[in-house]
Amino acid sequence: MLFQAEQLSVRFGGIRAVDDVSFGIEQGEVFALIGPNGAGKTTIFNMISRIYTPTSGRLIFDGKDITAVPPHRVAALGIARTFQNIELFSNATVLQNLLIGCHCHVRASLLSQLVFLPSARRDEIAHREKAEEVIAFLGLERYRDSLIAGLPYGVRKVVELGRALCTEPRLLLLDEPSSGLNVEETEVMGFWIEDIKNDLGITVIMVEHDMNLVRQVSDRVMALNYGKVLALGTPHEVQTHPDVVRAYIGGDMAA
Repeated sequence: MLFQAEQLSVRFGGIRAVDDVSFGIEQGEVFALIGPNGAGKTTIFNMISRIYTPTSGRLIFDGKDITAVPPHRVAALGIARTFQNIELFSNATVLQNLLIGCHCHVRASLLSQLVFLPSARRDEIAHREKAEEVIAFLGLERYRDSLIAGLPYGVRKVVELGRALCTEPRLLLLDEPSSGLNVEETEVMGFWIEDIKNDLGITVIMVEHDMNLVRQVSDRVMALNYGKVLALGTPHEVQTHPDVVRAYIGGDMAA
């Protein structure tokens, strides 16, 4: 088991946003979190990426308790994340944004970087090679030297995915990867997610509202409502679960 959440709960004032949620994710799995707005999906993401600290419960990654790990150390552990609202440097190029993703693997000391000693040069070469590898993997060659500010929204989503891949994660958190994309772009995003799993061997947790994408890429799905687990299983099992249908999917989605 690569990742486990054990009896996670978090309160904001008198509101319990996540209520005693437990699940486990195997290496190489695509695991989707679905549910209406306010169900607790992004709150779980924020706990895994250590933006929020659970009120109770534990987070286990690769056999280690990471519940109290500071947020700035998460990427170095092998956990990367994208955001629903794209978080890129608009006045930097695609390549520069991807190189930022490599920062968590800097080995050279600050002094070595300031005077650009051989150790810093080795880091720079390795980071450039990794960024170019990701550019090739995601088909971003034509945009390598383009400023983010001038790129279409769909391309920016792929660049943010690429920056996360540059951290060399074992666990990738995708927060609504299809948000803002049209049907064709969403289908392509699905292909990238499948390739990330099959070709790179990266485990994926995904928050997603587009049920077609969930069906396309997910091995298992967990449905949430009001911070509680309604169902957990294959996409078909969850979408046809009576509690899930009643709560927020509707009869048309269960077909």
